[in-house]
Amino acid sequence: MSDFPTSSPMPLATALDGAKDPDARIKAQATDAAVKFEAFFIKQMISQMRAGTRALADDDSAENKRANQDMLDLADGMVADALAQQRAFGIADLMLKQVLPAAGLSSAASASPSGEKTPAALPARTPAGDPASTSASSGTSTS
Repeated sequence: MSDFPTSSPMPLATALDGAKDPDARIKAQATDAAVKFEAFFIKQMISQMRAGTRALADDDSAENKRANQDMLDLADGMVADALAQQRAFGIADLMLKQVLPAAGLSSAASASPSGEKTPAALPARTPAGDPASTSASSGTSTS
């Protein structure tokens, strides 16, 4: 008997398909899509790093054997999915803030997996070439 789970956990969007509140269903679907995108992004990043490692490896290296490449690609996908479920990179949270700003998601999306809040957005900065910012920062006036 194997130690691997026989079924994957049900996606949040599927779990709430029967929900009476359409806003909750839309939030669940958007969250599911954002997490899947984060997993795809992480997988692509890991694949590019792995391709660089393969290019630098010797011809007879274990990295360049086709069976090893296939298994490592599979493992990379699983790692990417696990990281995305934890929202480790924060990409899904940022996407959800853009897609659902008025839906009240900001409190749920801004909490990290450990439960602590992420820092608020930094205040807007004035461009360096702006005359108002250069005269104020230098402390001198041009009269």
